Amino acid sequence: MSDMPKPSSNEDEYFARENTEKLRMRAMERDRALQEEQKEELKKLHWMHCPKCGMELQTVKFRDIEIDRCFSCGATVFDAGELEKLGITEERAGSIMKSILNIFRG
Repeated sequence: MSDMPKPSSNEDEYFARENTEKLRMRAMERDRALQEEQKEELKKLHWMHCPKCGMELQTVKFRDIEIDRCFSCGATVFDAGELEKLGITEERAGSIMKSILNIFRG
């Protein structure tokens, strides 16, 4: 027989908690990876599609900025920072928007 003492219940609880924590962390990592995969899939599905009607967006160059336009429903989509690049202020917003809209009149 072995002279090794039997682990106490405190030791059993400690190792059970450690094992549970490892399993929880692995599950969280799997969830994160799955969320990233789903996010990438959604991005592929929605990339360059109109947020209003879902049709394909076309890119039109205006003052060195590429503006996304839906010719199905007429939506104009600006990416982050594009309005600032145009120098739009409240005072100038109307005239710049008129210039942009004139591009699409046909």
